[in-house]
Amino acid sequence: MSSPAAPGAVAAALDQADPLAHVLDQFARDEDGVIAYLDGNSLGRPLRTTAAALTDFVENSWGTRLIRGWDERWMNEPLVLGDRLGEVALGAAAGQVFIGDSTSVLIYKLIRAAVAGRPGRTEVVIDRDNFPTDRYILEGIAIECGLTLRWIQADPTAGVETADLESVLGANTALVVLSHVAYRSGHLADAAAITTQVHEAGALILWDLSHSVGSVPVELDAWNVDLAVGCSYKYLNGGPGAPAFGYVRRDLQNVLQQPIWGWIGADQPFVMGPSYHPADGIRAYITGTPPVLAMQPMKGMIELIARVGMAQVRAKSIALTEFAISMIDTELIPLGVTLSSSRESAKRGSHVIIDHPSFREVTAMMWQRGVIPDFRAPTGLRLGLSPLSTSFAEVERGIHAVAACLRELG
Repeated sequence: MSSPAAPGAVAAALDQADPLAHVLDQFARDEDGVIAYLDGNSLGRPLRTTAAALTDFVENSWGTRLIRGWDERWMNEPLVLGDRLGEVALGAAAGQVFIGDSTSVLIYKLIRAAVAGRPGRTEVVIDRDNFPTDRYILEGIAIECGLTLRWIQADPTAGVETADLESVLGANTALVVLSHVAYRSGHLADAAAITTQVHEAGALILWDLSHSVGSVPVELDAWNVDLAVGCSYKYLNGGPGAPAFGYVRRDLQNVLQQPIWGWIGADQPFVMGPSYHPADGIRAYITGTPPVLAMQPMKGMIELIARVGMAQVRAKSIALTEFAISMIDTELIPLGVTLSSSRESAKRGSHVIIDHPSFREVTAMMWQRGVIPDFRAPTGLRLGLSPLSTSFAEVERGIHAVAACLRELG
């Protein structure tokens, strides 16, 4: 197992000047085993306070209040936490965000609600490089509802731009599904401009925020977004399998109807009536019993983001990715590596992807040495630079490790 090397002058200076350097110690670390964690965009590190928070919940909220917890707090927990997330990281006023279900389930529910809310329109749109689940779910719904799926073929090293939508939008478009930050290239879409473009065609838009929430500013209300979903285990550090969140713009909440009806989303959940009558507003988009225990870890991270502010988070993200790209240029490009993310910080989220035919083998080698990036077939190495938990020294160690492995492979 490798030991962390002393950082070079540039990385050391950047860490010294980093206004968020004090935040790094708030995350749990295994310095003996992992010397560079560059996969926070797949699974964020836990906060050091998370274990104590979970223990406190089990011993007190659950252990002492028992079933009374539902009446006292838990029934509203998905909405209270949703409001806080909306305020801190989504640019969403209260009453439009809820927590619950997995990202996949929420994508299904909101897509089905959207296409049913545009009767007579027969087409749905998504890009071919979107995350597989988004594509698969939309493909299935297209078959289920007899819709035509229109594909966007954008530049795979970049992402979807307004020009890519011109040929697929029209009078038959019901819904467009896009990722705000592309999971592979890290492309940061112009959500405001694209949302306006989609609305001009009379369609709805659903944004997947999984790779952007907590790492880049999001302004759902200001952009006039219709629907959005996102996971909480990446930059919100909620832990593996943590519940997702959904956003439904206020004026659509009682117009659209989500398809998976459950008791929590009913207007009187404890009446247990013979037929379903949806609750008013955002609660109607909740289906079953909320995963209250699984919501606890993300609370600390949301509050940390609130204290720091998304402007500082974004500034650190840009600084990290700029530093990574500068090292890629000097150390990896000469070894045959290709940069497959945008060089423009305004078009880049908080991860960078590079390509080389040997990166599958390189990834395995690096994991053995305590450097953890993310391989993306067929030849991509994704460097996820979580702004609040990643140091410049970690980035440097990661790039050095890529170069060393490539040289060893010849």
